[in-house]
Amino acid sequence: MQMLSPAQCFGYAAFALGVVAFLQRNDRRLKLLNASQCLVYTLHFMLLGNPPAAASSLVSGVRSLLALKTRSPWVAALILVIGIVVGWIFVDGGYGWLPVIASSVATVAVFLLSGIPLRLALLVGTLCWLANNLLCGSIGGSLLELTAAIVNGTTILRMVRERRHRPSR
Repeated sequence: MQMLSPAQCFGYAAFALGVVAFLQRNDRRLKLLNASQCLVYTLHFMLLGNPPAAASSLVSGVRSLLALKTRSPWVAALILVIGIVVGWIFVDGGYGWLPVIASSVATVAVFLLSGIPLRLALLVGTLCWLANNLLCGSIGGSLLELTAAIVNGTTILRMVRERRHRPSR
């Protein structure tokens, strides 16, 4: 594996976009940057020869753009169906399902959940992406998902502690 191959460079770019997205307080910018990250991830995984991850990244990017306009359960269901169809088309076994599962879990999270359940579901998706990235040799992708897991896990713990310390009503 070459650390500066074109495939890895796209992974580093996705990592940078992902970190910048995490730093956004504005939801619209977060979703736009996330969609951009997904597009770069699509190219990254195409160059790494991982079609299920490339296709799932593309579906995730479209999901992020649609989430700018709606939180409709019907849109979530449509994206889930598309993601599963993508899986049936591109997955040829084993770990190829990891990005499909990750994208599907994140779709449910983004459209239907909030608070701690949202973050827990996103953490599950992140861990699926991390496993995929480690298995396919994605350096930037592994760094991105590891960073996301740490930041999200820390946020979940903070939220749980805050909830425990709130006065009862």
